[in-house]
Amino acid sequence: MTREEILQAVEEMSVKDLAELVAAIEERFGVSAQAAAPVAVMAAPQGAEAEADTAKATVDVMLTNAGQQKIQLIKVVKDITGKGLKECKELVDKLPAAIREGVSPEEGEEIQKKLVEAGAEVELR
Repeated sequence: MTREEILQAVEEMSVKDLAELVAAIEERFGVSAQAAAPVAVMAAPQGAEAEADTAKATVDVMLTNAGQQKIQLIKVVKDITGKGLKECKELVDKLPAAIREGVSPEEGEEIQKKLVEAGAEVELR
């Protein structure tokens, strides 16, 4: 049997059959599939890998405390978000609030710096 034929046979197996095959291989050859687990993670499909990278590559800037200079903070939030004063005041009044979502870590740190300079407490999630 060639390697390609073996792979084709494995592709056609059900999950239950694959689990039984793994158990039989472990028993016969004295190996453990647990040792191969990191390899399986690295062989994840491109779509799942790209999605995981995207999730790690973005952060949410969360305002957790407005501090003492609310008016100054509202102005900074307006500059960052591009929203109107009323919407920015509502964000600052209803904490915790997401100021920006899905931004790069670098951009998130810049936004965090601006908000902290205005007296706010900020988290990057």
